[in-house]
Amino acid sequence: MAEQVTIKRLGAKADGIAETSSGPVFVPKVLPGETVTVERDGSRADLISVDMASPERETPFCPYFDTCGGCATQHMKHGFYQTWKQETLAHTLRQARIESPIEPLIDAHGDGRRRVTLHVRFPDRAMHVGYMAARSHHIVEIAFCPIAEPALKEQAPVIARAIGEHLKAARKPLDIQITNTQTGFDVDVRGHGPVKDADRLSLIGLAEKLDLSRLSIHGDVIVERRPPAILMGHAAVMPPAGSFLQATRLGEETLARFVTQACERSKRVADLFSGSGPFALRLAEKSEVHAVEYDQGSMTALDKAFRATPGLRRITTEARDLFRRPLLTPELNAFDAVVLDPPRAGAEAQAKQLAVSKVPLVVSVSCDAATFARDAAILMSSGYRLERVIPVDQFKHSPHLEVVGILRRDVVKKRR
Repeated sequence: MAEQVTIKRLGAKADGIAETSSGPVFVPKVLPGETVTVERDGSRADLISVDMASPERETPFCPYFDTCGGCATQHMKHGFYQTWKQETLAHTLRQARIESPIEPLIDAHGDGRRRVTLHVRFPDRAMHVGYMAARSHHIVEIAFCPIAEPALKEQAPVIARAIGEHLKAARKPLDIQITNTQTGFDVDVRGHGPVKDADRLSLIGLAEKLDLSRLSIHGDVIVERRPPAILMGHAAVMPPAGSFLQATRLGEETLARFVTQACERSKRVADLFSGSGPFALRLAEKSEVHAVEYDQGSMTALDKAFRATPGLRRITTEARDLFRRPLLTPELNAFDAVVLDPPRAGAEAQAKQLAVSKVPLVVSVSCDAATFARDAAILMSSGYRLERVIPVDQFKHSPHLEVVGILRRDVVKKRR
């Protein structure tokens, strides 16, 4: 049954919150002060109409915005959007009892997302290709994605549909990750499982027709026509199929700039949760670096890039699960600085070890404000000072935010 509610505020995921006699109701794609008509399903509601719009509302630029679950904030005017993101970060820090000035939000969208993941589903006799609707497995079919890099905007759906056609006999749900690299499109398909020899031959032909640099299924390389290169500083890295990558080129460059500036006087740096080396390869222009990452393939890619790039200082690598086996105090004390760039779960175990170490500088890079605040609070409780908090808007048009925190502690030098 439809009902009319008034939106009081926004939550951390950009949903509007209306207070009703039965409790709060969460409504997507609305703004504070708006009167809207919704259809409720428990505490969540679907937006039917905006009856009284906020002056901060603007027309979304994407024709799929109303149905696609990818973007959440295209209806916000830019100034309101920036303020909301900064205030959300400030609120999260206050909840962790951290009082620290937050620097202005940095727009790091650049040319757009260099990687997209499209879904292929077969809910009926037809094949459906696109993004998922919010909180749903329903596929919103798209012809283009306006927040992707120009090369990906229209070509990504073409590639996903062509691969879906080649694999449709199994009628399995496919997730097709497409990355725009320096040498062309790198495509990794998930959900199908191992393919038969005939399908492999068919996919090799398709990769040539689509001029893909690499095509893999669950990381198993079907064909590599050109090494898929990603520039990281002066180095060209060929990351493993489907491995982690910062969402935008400008986002990676921006994060790396703050990391390298903070560590510029450090002789030895530990780069933890290092991926294939977006920070390590830039840090090595001035410092010796020990890079640690769970995935051995990423470590191998980083090592190859280091050895092929002249002028870098030594980089050592270690494949290690830092959630289960964080670097311990004696290991940490060998470094002048530690860089952390964990997944959304954060680096709680590693932060606890750093808290009892003598490391004078920690640079924390996080894609989750809550776990960033939790880990920073652990460090601050042991004497670190949070000198800078820098929000980097790499995930524009979404509620997600990258945060760079620079923490220092005074280290008493031993008298000789």
